[in-house]
Amino acid sequence: MLPKDDDTLLRVQDLHVEFSTRRGKALVLNGVDFEIRAGETLCVVGESGCGKSMTALALLRLIPSPPGRIRGGRVLFQGEDLVQATDARMREVRGNRISMIFQEPMTSLNPVFTVGDQIGESLQLHAGMNTHAARQRAIEMLRQVGIPAPERRVDEYPHQLSGGMRQRVMIAMALACRPDILIADEPTTALDVTVQAQIFDLLRELQREKGTAIMLITHDMGAVAEMADRVMVMYAGRVIEQGTTEQVLSEPGHPYTRGLIDCLPELGSSAAYGDGGREDLAEIAGVVPSIWELGTGCAFRERCPRAMPRCAAEVPPMFAVHGEVAAGVPHGAACWLHAEAAAAQPEREAA
Repeated sequence: MLPKDDDTLLRVQDLHVEFSTRRGKALVLNGVDFEIRAGETLCVVGESGCGKSMTALALLRLIPSPPGRIRGGRVLFQGEDLVQATDARMREVRGNRISMIFQEPMTSLNPVFTVGDQIGESLQLHAGMNTHAARQRAIEMLRQVGIPAPERRVDEYPHQLSGGMRQRVMIAMALACRPDILIADEPTTALDVTVQAQIFDLLRELQREKGTAIMLITHDMGAVAEMADRVMVMYAGRVIEQGTTEQVLSEPGHPYTRGLIDCLPELGSSAAYGDGGREDLAEIAGVVPSIWELGTGCAFRERCPRAMPRCAAEVPPMFAVHGEVAAGVPHGAACWLHAEAAAAQPEREAA
């Protein structure tokens, strides 16, 4: 369900992140713009190295500094610019108002504390619970994310749990304080499909009860189709397409987005043909370029089947992708293919 326009919880404007290296300054996020509204799920998709996880870390000011830093832009959480917030204020926000499920639980969980202590820590800090109440809440959260025998598991250490269970502990920690925004970086990677469905149901329940907004970072286009209200596609540190799930999946406006969708296997696609062979899956030729190889113009131009001379000379701005507007949400793509239509639009309106 798409929320109303005035329910914006987070607005990111012209976000730039750079890292200092031996080769100089490396710009890893370049002018990222998006917003998240209460009660919606925004899915962020793209290949590894496109800037998805870096964007999430920047929102919570968790970029390792040095060598990284936010060079410019604003992260407005309910009108407050978190880029300018004090460290003390960010400690109040993290894990309480905005929580994050990290991609690798084994490096995110503390090996010398029990999982119950780690879940309970944020409850004691942000919710003011005593040790007993925090422990009971931790047991309930472990039960909600599908961990069997939570009364026993609450006293175990991360190394005693399987990879899937550790991931579920991370989810329980993130949801414990019932945050306004949940950032989930590949939250179901290590889980089987049954538990994945259970986790998605839990996230939807949290949205219904509290209006929590979810920023879901994923490679799984099936999860996008199931969970997303809106989709944001990233490539080489930029946002190259945004729109509702229906808009982006049905009528992708950028060749890169079309390539991601075409790479998905379809039910029945592995059926044998007359010669006994199988149909090859489509692929996007090449790899995401290094930040040192971007040069001028569109970063996708070397891999794009529809590249034109202009693509090598200028970085395309975000153009409106003309077509049906779903739920009042505009559909945009940063591609020169839409420049002609954008130029003709004022003429049509004037006529």
